[in-house]
Amino acid sequence: MYATEYAPLYAPYSGNEIAQISLADERLVEQAITAAQKATPLMRRMPAYQRASLLERISILMGERMEEAARMIALEAGKPIKTARGEVIRTIQTYKFAAEEAKRLHGETIPMDAAVGGEGRVAYTVREPLGVIGAITPFNFPMNLVAHKVGPALAAGNTVVLKPASQTPLSALFLAEIAEQAGVPAGALNIVTGSGSSVGDLLVKDPRIKAITFTGSPSVGMDIRNRAGLKRVTLELGSNSAVIVDRDVHLEEVIPRCIFGAFAYSGQVCISVQKIYVVKELYEPFVSRFVTETRRLRGGDSLSEDADYSAMIHPNETQRVLSWVEEAALQGARIECGGACEGRMLQPTVMTGVPEDAKLSCQEVFGPVVLINPVDSVQHAIELVNDSRYGLQAGVYTNHLGTAMLAADELHVGGVMINDIPTFRVDHMPYGGVKESGMGREGVKYAMEELTECKLVVMKK
Repeated sequence: MYATEYAPLYAPYSGNEIAQISLADERLVEQAITAAQKATPLMRRMPAYQRASLLERISILMGERMEEAARMIALEAGKPIKTARGEVIRTIQTYKFAAEEAKRLHGETIPMDAAVGGEGRVAYTVREPLGVIGAITPFNFPMNLVAHKVGPALAAGNTVVLKPASQTPLSALFLAEIAEQAGVPAGALNIVTGSGSSVGDLLVKDPRIKAITFTGSPSVGMDIRNRAGLKRVTLELGSNSAVIVDRDVHLEEVIPRCIFGAFAYSGQVCISVQKIYVVKELYEPFVSRFVTETRRLRGGDSLSEDADYSAMIHPNETQRVLSWVEEAALQGARIECGGACEGRMLQPTVMTGVPEDAKLSCQEVFGPVVLINPVDSVQHAIELVNDSRYGLQAGVYTNHLGTAMLAADELHVGGVMINDIPTFRVDHMPYGGVKESGMGREGVKYAMEELTECKLVVMKK
């Protein structure tokens, strides 16, 4: 069955049409779910070493076509080619982790005689696949965030119906080609392209879908959660991540990392550095050096080797961020650098004096804007970080162990990075947030726990 409707796909930097993408209707989504359902018994019975072999083969094939994959990401997502290569390397690694974890999925024995009445029994648990997994992914990491859903799902013996972001379907279709070459059984991986409101809604409502794993905006995530019923739901949502800089740190290390965290992929990263709180003794030299280094960043075509940043994903997003910058300026904030467009590119923007109730501070910018504000102490900064609807990750730079432990204890976030930025992530660590930043955890091993059921077996001797 083929799609009857197609839509053009435009490159973010040039605005040129690069592809015609099929728009799945209810018939095609039904076909995909049916195929996944039919493949469920095969994947459930497949030995762990075979699942591991399939995932290892995906990683090998992707490695052989790494440059092609990177250029695809750069073209459709507007991600600078240097950054896109880094994403492909991580994607290959994520599938390798999935291959390894496929062989480590196990339960535990239970000492039944620890309870009165449990004598003479042997008990153990096993992890079993849920069945058909509905995966909905965003545009900003179109290969690696897909890998974080597809890899663990297949490793655990599930089947997948994947709905990629409308702006970045080519990366998902590229994966489908590689998965077929790797020998993934027909129906185990199905990709449906189209609008999130139509395709995503069908996945959420269909009773054959046993779990939804979603990365995207809090509003959509909460809507999915409210309508999912008894489906298992993993949500990776938004953030306005902060870095806290103590008075005694060395700026030579801190500033380059914070600039990377703020402006990598034009800030279109869930754990992008959006706010920096600097203890006031260090505030003025920090701002001066940060602005100087930011002005050295170069924009350009996402396929250019010289580009540090490029266009945002869509002109409407660029205009939204600009309007937030202008709003903060009217509230008394100061634009230290940036705040304007070069063609379709929004310049990396540094602002000071942004009020805590401005959109730039209390909402998720998801653009190349960072705020730097002074604080009296690390404790003061912790209170400001916690006064947020979000809680994904936070970074703290300090040379004092007691201060580091205080931050680790008191920051209400999913991950605390000591002496690093919140943008730090490697692909086997548990990753997820609290409050409106989501529920559940990714990181291959942890995602597999989300996508499996624990079964208890008790035998009386």
